[in-house]
Amino acid sequence: MSPFEKAKTYVTGTIRHKSVSLSQHDVQPARDYIKDYWSHLVRNHPHDQGSLIGLPHPYLVPSYAEGVEFDYDELYYWDSYFMVQGLWDAEHKDLITGILDDLIFLYKRFKIIPNSSQYYMTGRSQPPFLTSFIFDVWNYYHKDINWLAERIDIAKQEYETVWMGTRKPNVRQVYQGLSRYYDYNYLNDIAETESGWDMTPRFNRKALNYLPVDLNALLYKYETDFARYAKMTGDRSEADKWDAAAETRKQTMNSLMWDKAKGLFYDYDFVRQKRGSVASLASYYPMWAGMVDSRQAALLARSIGRFNNKGGLATTDSLPISQMVLGSSPTQWAYPNGWAPLHFLVVKGLERYGYHDEAKSIALKWIKTNLSWFNQHHIFLEKYNVVSPDKPPQKGLYPSQTGFGWTNAVFERFCQDYIDNQL
Repeated sequence: MSPFEKAKTYVTGTIRHKSVSLSQHDVQPARDYIKDYWSHLVRNHPHDQGSLIGLPHPYLVPSYAEGVEFDYDELYYWDSYFMVQGLWDAEHKDLITGILDDLIFLYKRFKIIPNSSQYYMTGRSQPPFLTSFIFDVWNYYHKDINWLAERIDIAKQEYETVWMGTRKPNVRQVYQGLSRYYDYNYLNDIAETESGWDMTPRFNRKALNYLPVDLNALLYKYETDFARYAKMTGDRSEADKWDAAAETRKQTMNSLMWDKAKGLFYDYDFVRQKRGSVASLASYYPMWAGMVDSRQAALLARSIGRFNNKGGLATTDSLPISQMVLGSSPTQWAYPNGWAPLHFLVVKGLERYGYHDEAKSIALKWIKTNLSWFNQHHIFLEKYNVVSPDKPPQKGLYPSQTGFGWTNAVFERFCQDYIDNQL
């Protein structure tokens, strides 16, 4: 069945597929594994060591396995945000707040939050989740307004210096006030790694030419978070400024990126002045960020059928043509692979607009895919083949990883939200 035929089996507000039923008993062994695994991911490197940047607080790395050559010792920007989603409790308060302050430390030192805490990755960043991380900590751990003020100030600096920069080393704001992913060395493939989607067919190997949907939705989220903070402090003029900036970004994105007929947002090639052709789950970042209206939300909810497969949501709606060419660069951020952070964002976006049944169905299907692999192989993966869940995922440029930080976290979070809370 083609993605477009699948989409016809969906209607707004209703997902027509077999529901997944799971109990706490079903998921408990996997959750016990995850709980024990966190200790393997904690690192504490307070001083620089070779290319590794010292950080003041312990942090989490994406994965760990004995005897593998490709491993991690460094903190990653957007991985960190998703990994903490499975750890919101009193036990992990110091770890989570410390990770946030490590990110802020990196900005203060380098005037960018690098891709990771390695010197050779300071020429690029990763998708910006800093304001979301700040407000999550503020909400969960009841921090005071002075704590919030200090960290929002750093986020504003990151927004202005890095993401709205117009000159080297941060030439990201390039067209009609919107921004792109970038690399200090001005290399397309490295700019693509800043997206976190390394590699993907979205940008046709020309990431510097594209205004990405996800990045600009994240910057909209920054602007609304700055407005939120200003309202909390009673600064009406400051709030109006950020509300206006967010509204301008929203209107520009709707004009350049929104395809009403397809019910999706598309990345925009500002060099060719046309939308890209790859339908991807990046389209759901605007929903997560709260920047779509009710009609757009309904279309997005319906269009999720294009990505829905046996094991969950594929990153793009079809196999990239490049994957069919012998010797082409592998694109792991594409069909048939599904990824935990994208499932998390899609589910939260659907919940935000009242599509609770759809959100729950996707979350439970993702849990089932993770759980089936764990029950058979006793590990979690960084990504899954959602088209054929019993088969390994499509490989990328680096070896497929097991463990795995953000997969574990989203699995645990979905268990809390959709299994524990149904009792």
